[in-house]
Amino acid sequence: MNQKTEKLYYIDTYKKTFIAKVLECDRAGKKYSVVLDRTSFYPEGGGQPSDIGVLNTVNVLDVQEKNGTIIHTTNKPLTVGSNVTGGVNWFRRFSLMQQHTGEHIVSGIIHRLFKLDNVGFHMGDTAITVDFNGELSKDNLKVVEMLANQAVYKNIKLKIWYPTSLQLKQINYRSKKELEGEVRIVTIPGYDTCACCGTHVDKTGEIGIIKILSSQRYKGGTRITMLCGDSAASDYYERVEISNEISSLLSAKPNEIASAVEHLLEENKLLKQQNSSMKNLVLESKAENITEGTKNVCVFEEDLEPNDLRRYCLMLSERCSGFAAVFSGNDEIGYKYAIASENVDVRDYSKDINSKFNGRGGGKQKLVQGSVKCRRNLLDNYVRNL
Repeated sequence: MNQKTEKLYYIDTYKKTFIAKVLECDRAGKKYSVVLDRTSFYPEGGGQPSDIGVLNTVNVLDVQEKNGTIIHTTNKPLTVGSNVTGGVNWFRRFSLMQQHTGEHIVSGIIHRLFKLDNVGFHMGDTAITVDFNGELSKDNLKVVEMLANQAVYKNIKLKIWYPTSLQLKQINYRSKKELEGEVRIVTIPGYDTCACCGTHVDKTGEIGIIKILSSQRYKGGTRITMLCGDSAASDYYERVEISNEISSLLSAKPNEIASAVEHLLEENKLLKQQNSSMKNLVLESKAENITEGTKNVCVFEEDLEPNDLRRYCLMLSERCSGFAAVFSGNDEIGYKYAIASENVDVRDYSKDINSKFNGRGGGKQKLVQGSVKCRRNLLDNYVRNL
């Protein structure tokens, strides 16, 4: 494939339909690779996903560029030499234009205010992630978001152009890599100038809301997650709905949710502590029923947490001259176990039980823990015959 494709998406970003001639159509597994003489389908690149849509009644699933040739991956073949009508999925394309232009504004503001570079950019199905080579605080990002939305309100017209090599040397522009040949510059006056191959809105007012959702430390810098336009509005509606549902469940006003959750977590923590104390008393009571000096003890309990299992086993081992074994679970899911002794090395028991009953685990000389998959009667017989 060495056919150069006319890139209609650069001539008119808002062109939703077009007519083109099929130059090539090759089978690629269960799909087809189609080359047209011209296309409005933007190929994946610069962190932006490719367009999708239709060519006549054939679905365009992916678009890639190789050496100036735009390759459309379709689900059905098209006749070479025929003319086809292409239709770009406009709702998706416009959303990507909103996201990409919003990212330019945010990256430009961060570069100007904090001297940080955008070193990674990805437009996913649910959000945009942008990586910067330095740390940004929540307060920093609040300022950035406020200024970014001011750029939206101003409804600034973008300038997209191809400067000469001499002009390019005189422009202070952002770029994540060294560029050769013709360079496409996207300028949002007062906010950003960047080398970029993506698609953008004509005026900043079309971006709609710019919302920074979250930030985290990433590879020594900061990764932010953001949304723009309809995607940001949809995310906001979803969050409000969830907030209202939580508010109703907690019987708290929406602005009191955080303190209500903190109170609930404190109550839960207290209940867990009380429950643990009660469990401990019950286990101590059960352990006291074992006659001191008993050689070996094997007991089965239901739903013991690992810590309770270990604690109970150690209680029992203090009353044994041999060892204590505690199993928790059932025949269907298997059993967690703990084996402990004050007088013998129980590590060999663990190895043996793991080998015989498809188990795994281990530990120290006086205590081992693990899990096995077998029936209770087999475990009981095995331990009692040790």
